[in-house]
Amino acid sequence: MGKREGSKGPEPVPEDRAVYIISVAAELAGVHPQTLRIYERKGLLSPARTAGNTRRYSERDIARLRAIQRLTQEEGLNLAGVKMIVELENELDRMRRRQEAIERELERARARLRDEIEAYRRRHPSVEIVPLSSVRRLGLRLATRQAVPYDAEDERRAPIAVGPSSFGRSRLTKTAKRRAT
Repeated sequence: MGKREGSKGPEPVPEDRAVYIISVAAELAGVHPQTLRIYERKGLLSPARTAGNTRRYSERDIARLRAIQRLTQEEGLNLAGVKMIVELENELDRMRRRQEAIERELERARARLRDEIEAYRRRHPSVEIVPLSSVRRLGLRLATRQAVPYDAEDERRAPIAVGPSSFGRSRLTKTAKRRAT
């Protein structure tokens, strides 16, 4: 088969694509094919299967086989210990993928919030948006002072708190009203 013009050799195989039959995978990992069957039976490896139920191994499977060999041959672990390590590595991979998904969602939420704040500022240029942490600090300062008389005019000019209202404006206003009476 001739090389296509502009081609730079064979396409790289993705590490999850299962392309190796059991004899090739065993040779690449330096083990006997029966060893691969044992590893599969013990749950250390899960090769893909073709429609005809033939095992197919990926680059990731080959890397795992080499790691299993290193752990058993060089480190002296038994297969039960290797299985625990493999399960922990799988859990770690799942957690990393979940963390990445959460970080992507967080970034999308931050972008939406920035857009909403900017749109609000365009619609209401005379109103200043104050971080909720500043409102909480102000509330704590007010709570430790003497009674602050309630003034409806101040209420209309008060900054707008952005964020959860666990200690928001309504609580501050109620506290100020109670102290004024």
